[in-house]
Amino acid sequence: MGALLEVDDVVVKFGGVTAVNRANFTAERGQITGLIGPNGAGKTTCFNVITGLQRPTSGRVRYRDRDVSRWPVHKRAKHGIGRTFQRLEAFGSLSVRDNVRVAHDIHGGPLAWVRPSGRTSLEIDVLLDRVGIAEYADERADSVPTGTARLLELARALACNPQLLLLDEPSSGLDETETDAFGELLKDLAAEGAAILMVEHDMDLVMAVCDDIHVLDFGQIIASGTPAAVRTDPAVQRAYLGYAETDHEGDHTSEMGAVS
Repeated sequence: MGALLEVDDVVVKFGGVTAVNRANFTAERGQITGLIGPNGAGKTTCFNVITGLQRPTSGRVRYRDRDVSRWPVHKRAKHGIGRTFQRLEAFGSLSVRDNVRVAHDIHGGPLAWVRPSGRTSLEIDVLLDRVGIAEYADERADSVPTGTARLLELARALACNPQLLLLDEPSSGLDETETDAFGELLKDLAAEGAAILMVEHDMDLVMAVCDDIHVLDFGQIIASGTPAAVRTDPAVQRAYLGYAETDHEGDHTSEMGAVS
């Protein structure tokens, strides 16, 4: 059996512009995988291909050993692919609790890790508590802080019991304490068997929680490996900082944790 997710030689072209160029990467059950790169590198386009919002020009997406490249969005979601978006997509006029209730009701079943209660309200409240936003349950979604809205989107995704969870810049708007707690939550979710694929610019978070990292630049994967290997890769340093550690004497830092 292969990886839960396999992105195989995916190309995406918009007219004469190649946004993703023969991208190959995987996401494994029980692991957190980072997909990083400069702005405009093609990361969100890759997410759109995986979730069905963007059809690849060529290449394929395999999920649970099946080619899902032509599956519609709703079918992929039904089979356990969940995501959050870089741009917040909450229903602003609904409460935080009701935003999660919508996702739960569409999914149509109790949350696996809250069974055997089967009581929708209890399940939703437990989920809100787990992501750390229970105190905002009755607040309108358009009135809560940005960081809380990010966690609300995570709660909605989790309400559908995803096996593969795609997170697009999930720590945006979180303060340092919230980010630390968020990192621990991601580790817990992975330990429970979820495969997590994360696009993130907070390199401290990426290096702290990811098991593997794939680096995109101009639509191409330029490096893959452990955080330690990626941090010291000259191609990655050039993509992020404009130079490699070996190119200059000691008047520069190449510490990726300083990049956001």
